[in-house]
Amino acid sequence: MSGDRIVPASGVVHWIGTGLSTGRSGLGLLCERARRLLLWDRTAERADRRLAALGLAGRAQARALRPGALAAGIRPGDVVVSMLPATEHPALLRLATARGAHFACTSYTSEALTEQAAAAARAGLVVLTEAGLDPGIDHVLSHLLVERAREEVGDRAESVTFTSYCGGIPAEPNDFRYRFSWAPYGVLAALRTPARHIDGGRRRTARHPWQATRTLVLDGEPFEVYPNRDSLPFVAQYRIPDGWHLRTFVRGTLRNAGWRTAWTEVFDTVLTGDEARIRSLAKELADRYPTTQADRDRVVLSVELTVQDTDGGIRWRGSHLLDLRGDETESAMARCVSLPLAHGVTRILDGALPTGLNRAAEDPEEAARWVRFLHAHGVPTTFTRTPPTRPGVAP
Repeated sequence: MSGDRIVPASGVVHWIGTGLSTGRSGLGLLCERARRLLLWDRTAERADRRLAALGLAGRAQARALRPGALAAGIRPGDVVVSMLPATEHPALLRLATARGAHFACTSYTSEALTEQAAAAARAGLVVLTEAGLDPGIDHVLSHLLVERAREEVGDRAESVTFTSYCGGIPAEPNDFRYRFSWAPYGVLAALRTPARHIDGGRRRTARHPWQATRTLVLDGEPFEVYPNRDSLPFVAQYRIPDGWHLRTFVRGTLRNAGWRTAWTEVFDTVLTGDEARIRSLAKELADRYPTTQADRDRVVLSVELTVQDTDGGIRWRGSHLLDLRGDETESAMARCVSLPLAHGVTRILDGALPTGLNRAAEDPEEAARWVRFLHAHGVPTTFTRTPPTRPGVAP
């Protein structure tokens, strides 16, 4: 089968995994849009309990994720949605491809996913990745900023600064400036991953990312931000023109003010490299700072692009800000992860995405569509355009 020909969507969606990011908004949307929605968990009873907790009892079919059961249940044209850990995605994508089904997840695109997506394309199948919050909504907003700036300043610019920071934080900061809604070891392990970014016009690597923490003020409120993972591949992914000289390009993590001081014990332990001590501390932190039913979370995402002249004057500056608090019906994180993913799945159901690998919304027109959808479903973002300036001249 040619990659130019898409397998028609059957309307059946297999949502695999019922963790905290499986939100009411996203799953509820698919209950409305899919011909049939199956929710897979370790047992059917667990899946039923999750549906009931989300107020969706009876609107989807619960299934037990037993060996062979998923493979037997997938039909050509179905959509397989993985909410499992990222390490599980390649195997699920291989299974989906073998069964003639499309695939979607929120995780970063690994080499294994990229290779398997090529096989899916040849089979006429759609693969959607990086379609959550971060990565996901941040991509959508970044594409829009780059496109808007490019329309006005063209493909040559002497000094460009791009920053994208995102964080899930407590709505009411505690003494630790954080509460764990997923495995603390994963949070600590991420701190051991060097972060590559551009700063001062040079490529740099922060071996210990938290040591590059700086203050970011949004609407008068201070936060702390630091680089995360490898930002450099996103220069091409966001279609930054070759003629733009990047002074700063960083994608990173956002935390409440005071986070770096509050986490001194964590950083000291991570620096030892002692795996046993790190795992022991992770367990302690899980007990000391869990997310409870009474806690409310907050998601803050800031994406900003500034284009300057050699004399320091601002030719173009724009930013998008997402600031959402959870409530008793749904956490902010669950809404911001599951809703864009569900929207992406509806685009697959509509036959609107091309075969092969798609990352969130890379086309500006498609990105604008995603933003309109998010605004209409309780995930608003604010766009701010700063007037051009010249050194010594007030805007």
